[in-house]
Amino acid sequence: MATALITQETEADALRRTRLRRMQAVAGGLLLFAAVVYLVTQDRDGFWGYVNAGAEASMVGAIADWFAVTALFRHPLGLPIPHTALVPRKKDEFGKSLEEFFSENFLNEDVIRERLTAADISRRIGVWLTEPANAQRVVAEATTVLALGLRRMRDEDVESVVREVLIPRFMEEPISPVAGSLLQEILRDDAHHGLVDLALEEGHRWLVHNQDTFSEVLGERAPWWAPDRLNEAVTTRIHLEAVRWMADIRRDPQHHARLALDSLLGQLAQDLLHDAATQERAENLKLRVLEQPQMVVTGMSLWSAFRQALLGALEDEEGPLRDRAAGELAGFGRRIGTDSDLRSRLDTWAADFVVWAVGRYGNELTAVITQTIERWDGKEAARKIELHVGRDLQFIRINGTVVGGLVGVVIHAVAQVL
Repeated sequence: MATALITQETEADALRRTRLRRMQAVAGGLLLFAAVVYLVTQDRDGFWGYVNAGAEASMVGAIADWFAVTALFRHPLGLPIPHTALVPRKKDEFGKSLEEFFSENFLNEDVIRERLTAADISRRIGVWLTEPANAQRVVAEATTVLALGLRRMRDEDVESVVREVLIPRFMEEPISPVAGSLLQEILRDDAHHGLVDLALEEGHRWLVHNQDTFSEVLGERAPWWAPDRLNEAVTTRIHLEAVRWMADIRRDPQHHARLALDSLLGQLAQDLLHDAATQERAENLKLRVLEQPQMVVTGMSLWSAFRQALLGALEDEEGPLRDRAAGELAGFGRRIGTDSDLRSRLDTWAADFVVWAVGRYGNELTAVITQTIERWDGKEAARKIELHVGRDLQFIRINGTVVGGLVGVVIHAVAQVL
């Protein structure tokens, strides 16, 4: 069922209507003037004969063009003349033609790639991002959206995803190949050395500042019959050697303990990839961990803590997260400006994405044109279109009146010569 194109006339429409009526009055006034001149100069010879012929032709041209312009939007004089009121009757076909035109000329892959290449989008974005205010604006908008999304995520929904999606998926997926390959990559890049250094640093610090706790733990495991003085001397010596040993490992990157750890981790990676017994133990460990009810509770606690910390960082306008993100974004913009290869890749990715999106959703996009026009009421659509283009169409009537008069004068002159 068709619906009206508009519900009420806007101020812009009122202004367009005023201008349209003004031009219609001008075109109609010229027709009336030609008719008066024609009547006044009827049956005259000489110069007035030319005027009469020009006025007669002006009326013909004016009426013909009035008919042509009016026939676009309604039946002239209300008469159902064939091939008139074209917009109300043919609006659906116009919509389909417009859809095909738009699809063929604007959603063509070659056209899209050409226009995106000419637009030089990546360079413009890079220049725009180098401005600190623009980078901060992007970060502010992104953090606002991210914070809003985090707040709308309910704990029960996250828990449901963990229980019903993630854990069953992890239980089905073999962990040994993933863990073995990941461990090999870590060892190949020496990425674990930083973690080892951190552990040694913290372990050494703890040993230095917690001698009493260290001695107490060892003392609890000493034989009951050993004298206290002997236990104290032994634990003190063990603590001193432990501190020295830890310091030696920290200082020496080639320490045999470090090398032994690297060898152990390398062998573990190989066993995870190729040893069936190790793979079985890894899978059993994975299942025992995932089947623990406390697994979900612990995971949700970690998620809640992470979300609260992230929300606090996102909402702190002067915080380090926003400052670091804005700085990285501005740096990325400067890199775009200087790295032509990066710009080329970004432009290619953008073009590929737009072409993919158009190929997948282009039909739905262009179908909006046809579907929207089909819902318009024919008369209302004609009225709306006439408000936008009718004023310019009145110049056709004016030109028809003037040109018709000139042609009439020429024809009368030729008839006089013959």
